Amino acid sequence: MQYKRAVFLDRDGTIIKDKGYIGDITKVTFFPFAFDALLKIQQFFMLFIVTNQAGIAKGIVTHDEVTAVNSYIVRVLSNKGIKIQALYCCPHKKEDDCKCRKPKPYFIEQAISKYKIDSSKSFVVGDHPSDVMLAQNAGMQGIYVLTGHGQKHRGEINNNVIVKKNLHYAVDYILKSVNTQ
Repeated sequence: MQYKRAVFLDRDGTIIKDKGYIGDITKVTFFPFAFDALLKIQQFFMLFIVTNQAGIAKGIVTHDEVTAVNSYIVRVLSNKGIKIQALYCCPHKKEDDCKCRKPKPYFIEQAISKYKIDSSKSFVVGDHPSDVMLAQNAGMQGIYVLTGHGQKHRGEINNNVIVKKNLHYAVDYILKSVNTQ
């Protein structure tokens, strides 16, 4: 059996602009470079989204609102020819100490099992230190992007982490660093 490669993407600040707790699809703004970057990389990697949405537990947005936003994002990407294999969403606060909140690899472990993913040839891309820690916890390479909260939290990551300006540059790095044949 051949194991597949995957890229796990953070949602807010990586694919879409981070505008706090989004519960309305009219508030979703995609980064202009996201579509081309994802179209390019999906030729060689399966794509997933893993997002922490603590606004649900905090009562700021409802589960249904976040589900509608997530569905909208996947639908827009699909209409652009981009296939997201699965979108995983943790609705808990950090204090809840749940099993699914990043940086815990719960959702990645589910994807590895279901989609037969080779973690050693896969990546996590995101704008928060928890995304880099998620990659480490899952045995993957993490790439930290400076969009969203990336600039704010840059001092919280160690010097050996790959840092790129945005998703476009992260995708270029991935494609140059792996055998895409």
